[in-house]
Amino acid sequence: MRREHHPFWVQKVLAQVHQRWAEHFLVPQFDSVGREPRFSGAIHMHLLGGNIHVGDHFHAFATREAPLSFAVAPYDGGDGRLEFGNYCVVSPGVRIRSASSIQIGHNCMLAEHVYITDADWHDVHHRIYPGKRAPVVLGDNVWVGDRAAIFKGVTIGDNSIIGACSVVTRDVPANSIAAGNPAKVVKAIDGSLPFSKREHLFQWRPYDEFKDEYDRARLAGNTLRGWVKAKLFPDRES
Repeated sequence: MRREHHPFWVQKVLAQVHQRWAEHFLVPQFDSVGREPRFSGAIHMHLLGGNIHVGDHFHAFATREAPLSFAVAPYDGGDGRLEFGNYCVVSPGVRIRSASSIQIGHNCMLAEHVYITDADWHDVHHRIYPGKRAPVVLGDNVWVGDRAAIFKGVTIGDNSIIGACSVVTRDVPANSIAAGNPAKVVKAIDGSLPFSKREHLFQWRPYDEFKDEYDRARLAGNTLRGWVKAKLFPDRES
């Protein structure tokens, strides 16, 4: 099908099912969870180890084809920590591995299939976990593009953007756009101009009200009959 055919009420029911499943099976696995988290596809989200913390209004998405995976110290006797600030969003396929410390600031956005790790896991000669380790820090309002990889010891400054498919092995200063393999700063961002941030979605009005309005407009005119027809008899108009 080339577009979504399900009615708005089906969208609401599915969202409630995902959220209830997450509250029962997923949320208790976190060491701390802030206010009003949202999970879509929680059955495809996997947590391993302790010391995993998320802030207020944490939103995470996963699919069967692109599961989400957080693992902290998946070996005996190790340490590690993963912490998200407030208003962060994590897209399908994201993988994060910690044996030291990964700190992600407020309003950060991780696109699909991003990989973040604070350890090598295997060195050239010493090929036993965890290898060399060094903390990773993402400042506030950092946007990491599709399939980017961020490695041990890296600090990314506030408001910076990491381009798609970039490999980040060195620090990126605040208000910068970095891209490439290895990633290098390719452009400066004017930090004197105001930024719109994810937190604004929650300050202007209740988030659920905004989301419902968006989904109603996106699914306007869809009917249960049309949805079933598109499922059973797809065509070029579907």
